[in-house]
Amino acid sequence: MQKLKQMQDDFKKEKLTVEKRGVTVVMNGNFEVEDVKLNPDLSLPEQQDALKEALNEARGNIQKKLAQSLMNSGINF
Repeated sequence: MQKLKQMQDDFKKEKLTVEKRGVTVVMNGNFEVEDVKLNPDLSLPEQQDALKEALNEARGNIQKKLAQSLMNSGINF
């Protein structure tokens, strides 16, 4: 249980940055958005689409990374 808690604490510190058409999202291992940068050269609908794509990709990448970490940890559930 202690090892799992340590992994959770370590994963909270992870940060992932995704960029889509000049729109950048930084998300941490708790799936919290830490930073968003928009691209003023895009129209509002284009920014919205790019932001949605970046958020979805960041969430998916974090989920994959977490799953891989758990698989590599040797912890049996």
